[in-house]
Amino acid sequence: MLGPLDKLLGRSKATTHGASAVVTGAGSGIGAAFALELGRRGGAVVCSDIDEAAAQRTVDTLIERGARAIAVRCDVSRVEEVYSLAEQSQSWFGAPPTLVINNAGVGAGGAPVGEVPLDDWQWVLGINLWGPIHGCHVFTPILRHAEPSRTPRGIINVASAAAFAAAAGMAPYNVSKAGVLSLSETLAAELSGTAVKVTVLCPTFVKTSIVESGRISEESSELAAKLMRWTGFSAAKVARVCLDAHDRGDLYCMPQLDAKLGWNVKRLAPGTYTRAVGLISRKTMP
Repeated sequence: MLGPLDKLLGRSKATTHGASAVVTGAGSGIGAAFALELGRRGGAVVCSDIDEAAAQRTVDTLIERGARAIAVRCDVSRVEEVYSLAEQSQSWFGAPPTLVINNAGVGAGGAPVGEVPLDDWQWVLGINLWGPIHGCHVFTPILRHAEPSRTPRGIINVASAAAFAAAAGMAPYNVSKAGVLSLSETLAAELSGTAVKVTVLCPTFVKTSIVESGRISEESSELAAKLMRWTGFSAAKVARVCLDAHDRGDLYCMPQLDAKLGWNVKRLAPGTYTRAVGLISRKTMP
């Protein structure tokens, strides 16, 4: 039951329990964790990934656990493939989805601006930024105009604390995630008052294989791997916290304390924060 405060804030009933969900990048990491948690919550899941075999492994696990799921190959950097994903999803569900999670992403870093190859910029932005742009462009009208009109629906965009942390040597990744954060805030404003709610996930270190599959220097990969082991949350915990935040109607989900601290310090003292990041970076960059 929604209370007066929930209604005032535009909060909706839970959308992650029994959802008809589309998850990109569902073959591993946070995407797979989202899919498995949605299955545990009684949902049916379209597991999308550029690596269809990886997506199928997630599907196999979901089916073993009694959930409904299918695998669909999709390169989110290509809008025509995202349109195809939407068509296949609606055909399989027999109706529009109720939840879309734009999660697919890659990592890159280890060199300063001017030394990062432009090909790396294009690759990272194509997946990390254009992927969510394509997902929102294609699925937002579908969710907004779905019937019945007041059925709670949602979009979760996976950004990162890198969206505001501005760590040196990570420019393409930082820029891509900052774009996803801004996209999500804008979309939430545009969808205010509708049945479609938006959440943007901004974790710090999560125990995934992103450093192994990205274009990251050896030194940066070693540092990131250590930080994931020492301070990282499991992907399962991040997915669970984010889905709960979405059900509460939260726009921002920062599952770890360091993300929340960084966010607040940056907002309160942006100049001091940036100078501190610069000092730390000079000590840690190769």
